[in-house]
Formats: sequence, C-alpha cells, structure tokens
Amino acid sequence: MAEYKLTVAGLGPGDAGLITRATWARIEAAQHIILRTRIHPTVEVLDVAGISYETYDHLYEEADDFDELYASIVDDLMARARTMDVLYLVPGSPFVAERTVRLLRERTTEAGVPLEILPAMSFLEPLFAALGLDPVNGLSIVDAMDEEAVAASPAQDLIITQLYSRELASDLKILLMEHFPDTQEVIYLHHLALPDERVQRIPLFELDWQEDIDHLTTLFIPYTPGFWENG
Repeated sequence: MAEYKLTVAGLGPGDAGLITRATWARIEAAQHIILRTRIHPTVEVLDVAGISYETYDHLYEEADDFDELYASIVDDLMARARTMDVLYLVPGSPFVAERTVRLLRERTTEAGVPLEILPAMSFLEPLFAALGLDPVNGLSIVDAMDEEAVAASPAQDLIITQLYSRELASDLKILLMEHFPDTQEVIYLHHLALPDERVQRIPLFELDWQEDIDHLTTLFIPYTPGFWENG
C-alpha cells in the first residue's frame, strides 16, 4: 500500500521575495496544493506562475467559529493525506500563530501519517526590522482574540497579532484600557514588508479609528513598568 505524505509550508509575511527557495521548489513540484486562504498578498505570484491550487476559503463562510473552522480544515487534510501527497500552504510561517498546523501535528502523530513542515519567514522578522528590535531581551506574543493572554501582565514588550478587524480592535482597546491610560502610546504596524507598509505611533484610544485594519495588522506595546502592575 502506497504511503502518502502531508507537507506544510509557509508563504512568508507577504512579499513574494520572502518565500524561501525550498518552499518555492516544493510548490513547483507539487501535484496537489491547498491553501488555508487565498487572502494573502503572496498568492498573486502563484497565479502569475500558473500554479494550480485549492483553498479552504469556503469553510470560513460555513463555520460557526474558528474552532469549527480549524477542525474542518484538519479533518479534510487528514482525509486527503490518506490518498495522495498534499502540500498545504499557510500565510507566514507554519510555526508562528498557525492553529491548524498545531492540530495537524497532533492528528498526524496519532494516526501515523507522515508530516513534514518546512521552515519559513513569519511576520516577526519584518517587525523586528521595522522597529529595530532585538528580541533577545524578552518578548511576549499573543493573539488579539485571546483575552486571557492579552490581560496578563508581561514584564516585557508585547506583540498582539491577528488584529484583523476594527471590531476586534475596539474590543482589544477596551481590554487594554484596563491596564493603560487612554493616551498610552502604542505602535501600529500594517502590511509589513509590503509597498504600503505603515508603522505609526498612535495613542491607544485611536486604535480602532484606523481604517486600514486587516489580517496583516499587528500592535506593538513597549514594556511600561507600572501600568501592568497597577492594572
């Protein structure tokens, strides 16, 4: 009986030039490619190159919540991997803020399905470049939808990722205002490493005023002794 393999690779932070050579070689050689979503700037180079692929975008409309969405994606990938080699492509890096990959690692281990995950550049490298930041002194990275993690008290700089809508930004702002004054300076990062990149210092109360918030938006809050401790 033939043994098939599931391979996961990342499309990088958005600039096509940041896709690794190893990943591009796999893309060119793959017979069956499926994207978590085509809503990512790098997907355009797949179209230009005439690469055929499927996506899971339809599941975003059908699922009631993200837990159901990710479970459905993983179920489908596991089913496909029993009958064919599959290359699953995700935005950024498979190792950074990618829930489906964490679930796949668990499921493939349990089922004995071969899994290979290729390294890729995440949004963090362009963020470090934009801020001139060396994370060696410590850094907290949390998902904007994880209220418990956001409300924790990091004694270091804080990155809040997956800030994909103004509605979510509004909820996040209210939560952060329990710890920070309304005028606390935060750094708004949008479309890093892309031509329309925006890195701007804004007061916290203006967070949800930003009209260009989308899935490539991140917030950076430099560590401010005193505020978290008094929250």
